[in-house]
Formats: sequence, structure tokens, C-alpha cells
Amino acid sequence: MYPGHSVLQVPVPELEEFVRGRTIHYDASYLSADPDHVHAHVTALGPFADEPTPDIERRIAAIAAETPAFDFVLERVDTFADGIIHLLPEPDEPFRKLTARLAAEFPEHPPYEGRYGDVAPHLTLDLLSPDVTEASTRALLEGVLPARCRAARLDLAWYEPHASGTRRSWPLA
Repeated sequence: MYPGHSVLQVPVPELEEFVRGRTIHYDASYLSADPDHVHAHVTALGPFADEPTPDIERRIAAIAAETPAFDFVLERVDTFADGIIHLLPEPDEPFRKLTARLAAEFPEHPPYEGRYGDVAPHLTLDLLSPDVTEASTRALLEGVLPARCRAARLDLAWYEPHASGTRRSWPLA
């Protein structure tokens, strides 16, 4: 069984209904019963520490307290080379700055384990398949986009089958 992993993420409640539906479609065991957990998110840093110490949590809190809350829009759908269909936040610079700040503070946890040169902020929507295309995903989002959103907090989320949820949250300044 997959052991699970943690992620520092910015929740996006405006897309929660859609992402919960896709989570159920792909693997309902990742659906969280935690009322504070928002499945729709933009990853700030992940995977992260499995068991953050009080010192690590203090450092995260300091970064969150120094990061102003910000508005962004989700409208542009794109697809990564690996088939992940996603939304690109605009502007993306506040997400990039947050990720850079967290990665500098926690170099032992590089974004996506250092697998990618440019870590593009995104909200995962779907996965290409014979039945799923970028166009079909756009059609499912009709009336939802553009989504005007506000990044107001940073969550430490845990993802594991039958055990996903939010472990801790920090408000952005």
C-alpha cells in the first residue's frame, strides 16, 4: 500500500465540487471526510515532511505570516506532457514566490522531489485518456470558469488512501 505523503498547499474552494467529483471518479479512497480539507488546491511545496516538528511548523507559520493573501483567476486550461489536465492561475507570480520561499527554507524538500526544472503553479483537474480530453474537461467546467479566487491560507495536507485530510493551516497575511 502507498504510504502517503504531505503537501503544503493553497486551498481553492471555488473548484472543490469539481475536484471532489474527479477524486471520486479516479480513486474514492483519497476522498477526505475532514471538513477542513479542500481537495482543490495549488501545491506550494510537496511532497513535504511526513511528521513536521514544532520547529518546522513554526517556520511555516512565519512564512505564511509574511506572505500577503492574494487574488487570482483560474480560466486557462492546459495539459502537461504526462497527460495531467490542469488550470493555470493568473497571475502565477505569488504562487511562484511562495514556492521559492518554502523551497529555500526547506531545501531537503525540493518541489516535486526536484523532478522538474520549472515548477508551474497549477490546479490539477483530470488525466488524458481515450475518454478524457482537454475539450471534454473544459465542457465539464462550463459555467464554473472563470473562477475568481483568493489565496487566504496555507494548509499542510496529508494524502493517503482512507486517511487524507488537513493536518494544520496557517492564514496568509
